[in-house]
Amino acid sequence: MATYAIGDIQGCFDEFLALLESINFSDSDHLWIAGDLVNRGPKSLETLRFLHSLGDRARIVLGNHDLHMLAVYYGIIKAKRGDTFQDVFAAEDARKLMKWLRHQPLLVTDEALGYSMVHAGIPPQWSLEKAHRRAREVETVLKSTLAKEFFKRMYGNRPSSWSGKLEGWQRLRLITNYFTRMRFCNAKGRLNLTCKGSPGSQPRGYQPWFLHQNKLPENHRVIFGHWAALEGNASPENVFALDTGCVWGDRLTALRLEDQQLFSVNSFKRYGN
Repeated sequence: MATYAIGDIQGCFDEFLALLESINFSDSDHLWIAGDLVNRGPKSLETLRFLHSLGDRARIVLGNHDLHMLAVYYGIIKAKRGDTFQDVFAAEDARKLMKWLRHQPLLVTDEALGYSMVHAGIPPQWSLEKAHRRAREVETVLKSTLAKEFFKRMYGNRPSSWSGKLEGWQRLRLITNYFTRMRFCNAKGRLNLTCKGSPGSQPRGYQPWFLHQNKLPENHRVIFGHWAALEGNASPENVFALDTGCVWGDRLTALRLEDQQLFSVNSFKRYGN
């Protein structure tokens, strides 16, 4: 039995199947999916159905594209020009899949394996215990009757700095931005969400979130996606960037957790614009 973590699939289902074939994925293996299951690629519906069918063999965290699709599905905002998840909405099992997606977490940890997984990152000022508590605040709302109201308030870049005094929708928005949109922040966790390029393009005083001194357990390993511009390169050694830009014509990547071996398949075409 092996456990494989895979970066942003974004509806690139054919490449996803090719990657599973290349690693000889079997009925005894497990998957971790680092968010952004859907959108921009051509087969969001097939991706969701396959992962749903795996049951407990798949551990998933929500990404910003997954949350965006949910907001569109529940009528909070209109789809953007480049969105490609309309096939999901037209499916007979759409309601089941959307409910299943709303019940997925923002952060998962396996202490035995020594890994945590998140879509974008964990802010440096939070311990792992605090990060899970913050994640549960959003997860609880997503599972509840307040989900639609959350989607209305989810969008925006403010507040950009954490304070324990934050309350209500502003607090939930910032937690969500940390887990699903963060790339650069300063040492105190102040976000810069406007800079989306590779390291070196950020304003003075900001760094990739994983380069700051943090409060995570020593030698604990973190898996994340979201940041294709990294091209799979992150440091220190216990941080694994798995968004390798499949939807942009690059590749889809899996990490075997037991020995940190990487596997990739090339994208069949560039889907994103």
